[in-house]
Amino acid sequence: MLPEQEGAAMAAAGLSIREYGGHVVAALRGELDVVDAASVMAVLAAAVARNPRIIVDLAALEFIDCGALAALGRVRAQARQAGGDLVLAEPRGSVRRLLDLTGLIGVFSVHASVDEAVRAAGGSRLVVTAG
Repeated sequence: MLPEQEGAAMAAAGLSIREYGGHVVAALRGELDVVDAASVMAVLAAAVARNPRIIVDLAALEFIDCGALAALGRVRAQARQAGGDLVLAEPRGSVRRLLDLTGLIGVFSVHASVDEAVRAAGGSRLVVTAG
């Protein structure tokens, strides 16, 4: 991912990326609509190229439209082609409602938290032992 791409997407759509439990965790916040979806999905697609195990943390996302949901579906397809998956964590309020209304709650793997998503996927955890 190019630094300027990541910065632009983060400013436009409230996106932060981190590694956790062998996954890329993309935390979305605020509102994600079709206008911002392209830049966010470009960052997620670049993340898939590095690690196809993606968790999208929706806890702080207040709104998502159908165009942005479709874009998440396209990135999910890329992740699956690369041997991973894109799963959703902690959708709330209107985001959860739209997932329910569109039937996508049964298409995406949806978890109550990022920790639960990592556990469900059998994610690796860093274990430090005293020598």
